[in-house]
Amino acid sequence: MARDVGPDRPKGRDIKSLRRALSFLAPYRTRVVLATIALTVTAGTVLALGQGLRGLVDSGFADGDPAALDNALAFLIGLSVLMAVGTYCRFYLVTWLGERVVADLRNAVFDRVLRLDPGFFEVTKTGEILSRLTTDTTLLQSIIGSSASMALRNLLIMIGGVVMMAVTNPKLTALVLLVVPVVVAPILLIGRRVRKLSRDSQDRVADVGAYAEESLNAIRTVQAFTHEDRDRARFAEDVHNAFDTAIRRTRLRGLLTATVILLVFTSIGVILWVGGNDVLAGTISGGELAAFVFYATLVAFSVGIISEVYGELLRAAGATERLIELLESEPAIQPPDDPATLPQPPVGEIRFENVSFRYPSRPDMAALEDFSLTVAPGETVALVGPSGAGKSTVFQLLLRFYDPRHGKVRLDGVDLSLADPSAIRARMALVPQDPVVFGTSGRENIRYGRPDADDAAVEAAARDAAAHDFLSELPEGYDTFLGEKGTRLSGGQKQRLSIARAILRDPSVLLLDEATSALDSANERLVQDALERLMQGRTTLIIAHRLATVVNADRIAVMDRGRIVATGTHDELLKSSPLYARLAELQFSRPGA
Repeated sequence: MARDVGPDRPKGRDIKSLRRALSFLAPYRTRVVLATIALTVTAGTVLALGQGLRGLVDSGFADGDPAALDNALAFLIGLSVLMAVGTYCRFYLVTWLGERVVADLRNAVFDRVLRLDPGFFEVTKTGEILSRLTTDTTLLQSIIGSSASMALRNLLIMIGGVVMMAVTNPKLTALVLLVVPVVVAPILLIGRRVRKLSRDSQDRVADVGAYAEESLNAIRTVQAFTHEDRDRARFAEDVHNAFDTAIRRTRLRGLLTATVILLVFTSIGVILWVGGNDVLAGTISGGELAAFVFYATLVAFSVGIISEVYGELLRAAGATERLIELLESEPAIQPPDDPATLPQPPVGEIRFENVSFRYPSRPDMAALEDFSLTVAPGETVALVGPSGAGKSTVFQLLLRFYDPRHGKVRLDGVDLSLADPSAIRARMALVPQDPVVFGTSGRENIRYGRPDADDAAVEAAARDAAAHDFLSELPEGYDTFLGEKGTRLSGGQKQRLSIARAILRDPSVLLLDEATSALDSANERLVQDALERLMQGRTTLIIAHRLATVVNADRIAVMDRGRIVATGTHDELLKSSPLYARLAELQFSRPGA
């Protein structure tokens, strides 16, 4: 299994990327204001404790006044109650905001991903997208719901503490401010490297998820080819890379925090020594020094916590950039500002006019070259040819998963590039060669074709697709959970379920990609009959690998290297097309059988 390293990811720049995530707080301004008030109250009560401590030392202890001691105690208890209430409100409101913003962000990212065109998924691993939806958003929840409020609270305490220090003793405050540049410098210097490693760490975790998702989705192939040991080794390599990056980030964050703590508390020791000498000299009181030390300690702890949270914010900035990349990804296929209206009722006419197309992931290889085809309303046209001839690309362009580089594709006379992709696809039903079964019940899988259909319509579609019998025999009938990707069904049963979904949709254009390829002979006949009834009065395009399934098509188009090289009925092509005759000879026991 080849490993797709994907495109280079843009690197993190700075913490400003968090602003986009914080913009999701806008609808909840009232709660933000309440949380801010609660945060301010708790920060204010912490600062007020210093004045209570000052009064306790100077009036209670130094003056020997029991009444002053009682009042100081009552003041401290009142502040503690106020702090407890404010802390509860802050914790609840901030946590609620974190959970709500992450839920909204996940919805926004998933909505954007669903709108992206298939070309985006050619170069982006599904596992990486899932990592961004889960790991990155969970990290943001921690930041918004916890770390951000801690940072703001400690920022207020730090600012308030500096102000109260200045009010208490300007001289000692001047000494404290002298060491601020010494403390800030390592935050800026080491923080830059932490930010880069934070983004790299998220990318390595995404690599782990992407490879695990790829391997588990192909578990039968992995085990059938006894590839477990190699996959285990490759997964372990990705895990080690993620671990190694995380450890390097953690080492730097630890160094950052330790450096800040060392500088801050060394400075406090020096200031205590200066202040102690002033008390001995009688220039300041013991309560004044106690209050100053209290505020200095608060500021020191606040700086330490802010430096720690800053590391988390840097990590979140990397995660936010990855999410913003998805939010800002624009689909290559978008509806025009004023989309053309498809005629009503649907007609079912299809036209390809000199179409040329190359896939974004294979720009040097033409998938279609000067391709022209007209399918009349109600006509059944089969596309045959060797692998890589461009048959599936016709379906991709008709569904407007891509737009052609040159030429036009029209449905009912309307250029698809001028129409809304949703309106185009609403008129079509696709039965792919590899049927898609969702992890839900059989009933809901069929109803996927028309979500508003009632149970009777669902069961009627299942009968027409020869799916009713096996669905009815499941433990809970139509409501039985079919397993992840339909693991409880055989290949033929999955295909019949896919056909039932298309029948329920009741489209004007039917796209069949070898729709009976996975069926046994008995069921193939039943489903072929159902498809023939469904095809009556509908325009049908069939990709055929087995010519026996399309010998009765109104017209067969033989494709080779992105072009139509011959058209006609089966009998006509046996005589006029060497390529078709060779394909027929390979598949039938006798040419023309």
